[in-house]
Amino acid sequence: MSEQAIAAVILAAGRGERMRSAKPKVLHEVAGRSMLAHAMASAGALCPQRLVVVIGDQAPEVGEAARALRPDAAIAVQAPPRGTGDAVARALPALEGFDGVVLILYADTPLARPETLSRLVARAQGEAGAVLGFRTDSPGAYGRLVRDGDGALAAIIEAKDASAEERAITLCNAGLMAVDAAFLREALPRLTNDNAKGEYYLTDVVATARASGRRFAVVEGEQSEALGVNARAELAAVEAIFQARLREAAMAAGATLIDPQTVYFSWDTKVGRDVVIEPGVFFGPGVEIADGATVRAFSHIEGARIAPGAVVGPFARLRPGAEIGAGARVGNFVEVKKAQIGEGAKVNHLAYVGDAEVGARANIGAGAITCNYDGFRKHRTEIGEGAFIGSNSALVAPVSIGRGAYVGSGSVITRNVEEDALAVARGRQAEIKGWAARFRRANSREEKE
Repeated sequence: MSEQAIAAVILAAGRGERMRSAKPKVLHEVAGRSMLAHAMASAGALCPQRLVVVIGDQAPEVGEAARALRPDAAIAVQAPPRGTGDAVARALPALEGFDGVVLILYADTPLARPETLSRLVARAQGEAGAVLGFRTDSPGAYGRLVRDGDGALAAIIEAKDASAEERAITLCNAGLMAVDAAFLREALPRLTNDNAKGEYYLTDVVATARASGRRFAVVEGEQSEALGVNARAELAAVEAIFQARLREAAMAAGATLIDPQTVYFSWDTKVGRDVVIEPGVFFGPGVEIADGATVRAFSHIEGARIAPGAVVGPFARLRPGAEIGAGARVGNFVEVKKAQIGEGAKVNHLAYVGDAEVGARANIGAGAITCNYDGFRKHRTEIGEGAFIGSNSALVAPVSIGRGAYVGSGSVITRNVEEDALAVARGRQAEIKGWAARFRRANSREEKE
């Protein structure tokens, strides 16, 4: 692509009433990231000099979310909603003095790939603009793209207005376009709302270009890139497509997914080579899995890092801040939160390790927990290298277990334990000989009476 300047306008003013949600439509998530964030990331991959997000006055939180993602983003408000052409017109003041190509995206259409957008912008250079299209054997209600003999875009025909011949066209309008900035300033004021909805349609700029002897080009992409979200079922359909992309990318990079359809990634999950992921695993945002690690079935992982050769699960939960060292084991029904599990350490059964550091080769027994919360503050537990924490022990933080120390099973540890020491903190076992037999005889007599 040439070095011609790029600006991006993201339309996010829709009310999303069919979502039946108190949350603005474009803030609903796909693979752990809002649709707005997906659109901004796709546009951001092209390094636009300016980025404008057009919001509705009913949802100022959309503007706040956009600014949180990109502080230099300009926020324009469309009120009342009067169509896509009017929405883009609201963005023009933020583009004052800009000379280049304006990329126009929809925040509720999150599947557009950056490489497709790059082709769209490149094709628009030297033209009035370019429109993204796709081919399908079932065009349905999509607008049709009619080309002239030179391959340029002659018209965009809405399905309800199309003739039988036009409805047979399989090249459909995806809605995304890239437009020369100078032409956009010229064309938008000339739009009219003389239509059934009384709205200003952005697609009418194509006719304006034709009337002035200018051209719009057509760039073809995948049908999935045109999928918009207006209801929960459509959100689920988009999620399914995005997950399929993520699974395919993970396997192409060298990971093994035993049953791909049951694994759910986040948009930013990083998976190394020779990683094995068993069925039923869910990844939230912020997960990194290094080469050769294994995630066993039905585990839930978010905000965690797993080092090479580590094994996690089955039925494990890693919460934000969990760091699992090389060759470590985190097993059945174990929860780890904001804790570092050292190289070769084992936390294999029914344990909770939170706000802690577990040294290399340490062993945490079944049912052991770190008691990190006192009702007001969190406190840390330090467990030294090679330490052994017996089953069903409670380590009351803040507390430190020395290197190589042993904690006897069933202990409640409230003070630091020295290196290589044995700590036992439980009531002394007492035995009363013959008590059980006497108890049974006494109760048997009462039953007979």
